[in-house]
Amino acid sequence: MFNVKPLVFALLTCASVPAHADWYLDNESSRLSFVTTKNTEIAEVHRFLVLHGKVDAKGAAQLQVEMESINSGIPLRDERMRKELFQIKTFPEAQISAQINLQPINDLAPGAQLELRLPLSVTLHGKTQTYSAELLATRLDERRFQVVTLEPVVLHAEDFDLAPGVAALRKAAGLKSISLSVPVGAVLIFTAR
Repeated sequence: MFNVKPLVFALLTCASVPAHADWYLDNESSRLSFVTTKNTEIAEVHRFLVLHGKVDAKGAAQLQVEMESINSGIPLRDERMRKELFQIKTFPEAQISAQINLQPINDLAPGAQLELRLPLSVTLHGKTQTYSAELLATRLDERRFQVVTLEPVVLHAEDFDLAPGVAALRKAAGLKSISLSVPVGAVLIFTAR
């Protein structure tokens, strides 16, 4: 007679692998964008095209942003932001880190969601600040989950010594003003490996 116990055990073992696996960012499916406002009334969306990230089995989340990958839709502006604002030769990447309790996310059924409020540490231009972020985690399937910002995280240029770079951009573009507060939003997809 066929013994189903080894088969059931093997299936349960396979199903539980993602709970103890590291989760890696799917850069192609993820997006990190921010909004700038110039001359007090013109808002524009920019994004970074290259992101690297991982959430380890203990819930330590790391996201690296390649600052050179800035994309505003205007090549000259992108080059000015790389050189004048982000100073990518000295500060080639930004880093976002957080500690996540993975158990509630791992316990989600595919399609189920969980709201999270947790501190994020942002390191940009050699400075680090902590923000309280409201996030929504969705279990997409057994091997993937999505994390999105429910509300933008607002970064302030002065906190990262970016105000002189913003002033240089304003002058180069002949603008009256560029806001020093920047809302940032993200849609991040992670896959277990």
